[in-house]
Amino acid sequence: MKHYVFPLLAITTMMACNTTEKKIEQMNVTPPTVEKIKKELTANGDTRIDYYYWLNERENPKVIAYLTAENKYLDTMLSPVKGFREKLYEEMKGRIKEKDESVPYFENGYLYYTRFEEGQDYPIHCRKKGSGSAPEEVMLNVNDMAKGHEFFNVAGLNVSPDNKLLAYGVDTVSRRKYTLYVKNLETGELLKDVISETTGGSTWANDNKTLFYTRKNPTTLRSERIVKHLLGTAAAADMEVYFEKDETYNTYVYKTKSKKYIVIGSGSTLSSEYRILDADKPGGAFNVFHPREKDMLYDIDHRGDKFFIVTNWEAKNFRLMESPLDKTSKENWKEVIPHRSDVLLQGLDLFTDHMVLSERRNGLSQLRIINTTTKQEHYLDFGEPAYVAYSGTNPEMDSKILRYGYTSLTTPSSTFDYNMDTKEKELKKQQEVIGGYDPKNYVTERLMAKATDGTMVPISLVYKKGFEKNGQKPLLLYGYGSYGNSIEPTFSSNRISLLDRGFCYAIAHIRGGQEMGRYWYEDGKMFKKKNTFTDFIDCAEYLIAQKFTSKEHLYAMGGSAGGLLMGAVVNMRPDLWHGIVAAVPFVDVVTTMLDESIPLTTGEFDEWGNPKNKASYDYMKSYSPYDNVEKKAYPNMLVTTGLHDSQVQYFEPAKWVAKLRELKTDNNLLLMETNMEAGHGGASGRFKAIKDVALQYAFLLHLEGIDK
Repeated sequence: MKHYVFPLLAITTMMACNTTEKKIEQMNVTPPTVEKIKKELTANGDTRIDYYYWLNERENPKVIAYLTAENKYLDTMLSPVKGFREKLYEEMKGRIKEKDESVPYFENGYLYYTRFEEGQDYPIHCRKKGSGSAPEEVMLNVNDMAKGHEFFNVAGLNVSPDNKLLAYGVDTVSRRKYTLYVKNLETGELLKDVISETTGGSTWANDNKTLFYTRKNPTTLRSERIVKHLLGTAAAADMEVYFEKDETYNTYVYKTKSKKYIVIGSGSTLSSEYRILDADKPGGAFNVFHPREKDMLYDIDHRGDKFFIVTNWEAKNFRLMESPLDKTSKENWKEVIPHRSDVLLQGLDLFTDHMVLSERRNGLSQLRIINTTTKQEHYLDFGEPAYVAYSGTNPEMDSKILRYGYTSLTTPSSTFDYNMDTKEKELKKQQEVIGGYDPKNYVTERLMAKATDGTMVPISLVYKKGFEKNGQKPLLLYGYGSYGNSIEPTFSSNRISLLDRGFCYAIAHIRGGQEMGRYWYEDGKMFKKKNTFTDFIDCAEYLIAQKFTSKEHLYAMGGSAGGLLMGAVVNMRPDLWHGIVAAVPFVDVVTTMLDESIPLTTGEFDEWGNPKNKASYDYMKSYSPYDNVEKKAYPNMLVTTGLHDSQVQYFEPAKWVAKLRELKTDNNLLLMETNMEAGHGGASGRFKAIKDVALQYAFLLHLEGIDK
């Protein structure tokens, strides 16, 4: 195995000062070495040799030593910008209003809200009875709960119908395995009811003593069982009410907005199924709403004497249906909103006299308000070229006020109350950016790039006024492109640190997402997955052609499945990027998808394919980043992971970095950071998470020679 020296001088530009160059020039540091142990992996008559397969041994001291050595190497190589990292951290932290409070929402007689105290990482969950002038009740102070823990996350807060009990989940490892607790909100005591290996969420029956929750498979972490717990009884005696046998499905439980039904949902990538139970009768049996069908998705909610169904049944972009309460199979469904080829129906929020449809047209989100009594309807107008608007927290059915959220690349996150009858809106709160942020100092654009096959791909951009399109400015291109997840043009106060230092930030809305409708997703998955990668490359080349940047100043970033994107494009076009940030990257596609003991694998066959099938195996192998690392020059790269990541196991990026080190022929930076306490989402706490961003930004800015 070759050992390379990575002098940072090789990746600085002429913008760097001489003092910094001299400091860096003296750094001749050998990167960590990785033992090679031959492992033959055979499938479909094909044998792959994996010399770094052994890095999946999480408890092996040699693995921990290697990850620790990589962390030390990163710290050494970036030591010249250690002070700059701290400055970026303090700068971004300084934009956060430390003492802050969410906009309260009303539910079942109480106002609920979350607040933060100055200097504290975690939220305080509170409520007030009846009105804002009532005394505050602190339900959970997560700062107190998190003491002594490197990682701490509270999820699934769920108050009983009589307002007396709070169920919630706690994860102290970041493997997304939550322990459920129940707290008496009147006395403050924790009940003896403690349930492990859950998803963190739960649903109360209307009797205030029966709790439904989802249990995970301890090995694969698949959400596979719905269990019923009766307060005061041992968790070991809990009754399983549903087991999802199909390993490609996950299951979950919730209550309809009307509070009338408890619903068990089962879903895979392309199919769903629901079971319903009268919430007043937790001892009863769940009935199937409509049996699962291949490639048929549907979601349900209830109002009055009808169920409402959003489905892709004979409707690629989904349509809205309704059914009687006692006849819920699809032959009884009646169309309410028809399918439209140019509009994606994403969701539904029901009110007594209104319904709010979340739609997407031309890549942008829309909110459509329908008065179900008068049949009149209208859309909200937002007036920006790139933005996102969404229905917010609206738990009360009998309300004429819609709580919705709005943000754009230049508009901080905003919460509005909108009267659906009078059309009056009230800004309840806009995220406050400390330090005098003025959106008028920044420009946002929406462009369309032509892909290789002629498809027009949207790009959202933001930059500071004065940005010159002369081909010499730095640009960070972000992408994801999987699972039908649309990457929205949202505001980030952290991003100001890049924009104010001359960067343009761009989002490539590539296929594999759902920005342009359901077909956009279908054209970027399975045997069309490479469209995702070529779209991203085509967007990059378009931005270069439009003089936003050049190869010498172009950077790319993606995380998780977006990290797969980074691995693929860096193999396909390593010459196009000056730097790459791959966060928790999914890069060992074939090996992971062949291992059904790994969390998430079986549920993703409809996304990537099942490599037990030779055609899928061959196609996945042709783009899998780890399998396609070659002996050639690669750009500067920063790779991040978490030791306890349950979504993308740490050993994928670790193996990838080891193989890149072995084969790369350049002297560019290759750095990896492993968070030894965190998982897929990174560090817990609002301030700790900023340290991850500060590292990424310091890396990118340093490549531009900007160290202040």
